[in-house]
Amino acid sequence: MTAVTIYINGTPVTRDVPADLALIDFLQEDLGLTGTKLCCGIGVCRACTVAVRRVESSVAVPVLACSTPAVLLDGEYVTTIEGVGSPSGLSKVQESFLHHFAFQCGYCAPGFVLATTMLLERLRVAPIPEQEIDAAIEGAVGAHICRCSGYARYHQAIRDLIHEQAGAVR
Repeated sequence: MTAVTIYINGTPVTRDVPADLALIDFLQEDLGLTGTKLCCGIGVCRACTVAVRRVESSVAVPVLACSTPAVLLDGEYVTTIEGVGSPSGLSKVQESFLHHFAFQCGYCAPGFVLATTMLLERLRVAPIPEQEIDAAIEGAVGAHICRCSGYARYHQAIRDLIHEQAGAVR
């Protein structure tokens, strides 16, 4: 067992965890955060994507919770789907996905929401030319698997979000 402190959705959580405990198991079994979904279990589908920051002020990077040991995230900042939006209102990404009917069953939605949220964050820091939008979307969510085939709607929702975000396109 190793003692770790991980900042989950802004709250420090300290636990003793086995070296091989996957982050998704830590989130779901130890913390009761079941929004991050386990699908393939081998890091292919990306349903389990969470956002991780090495330091609180850094830009988040996607991490696959199913295949990342929790001990590797000691001292880091993890945002799960429970940390996006609020009980009183959805985030702009969640609203856009709903508006575009991007998902049906919703199983892949947490991974898409987190990946899109991180893309928009990166674009606030480093805007891209208009002609690179589709490539940026593909880079952010292209490897995500949606069993209901909502890809075109996800991509349109993300494209619209990029255009709505001031300063994302130069």
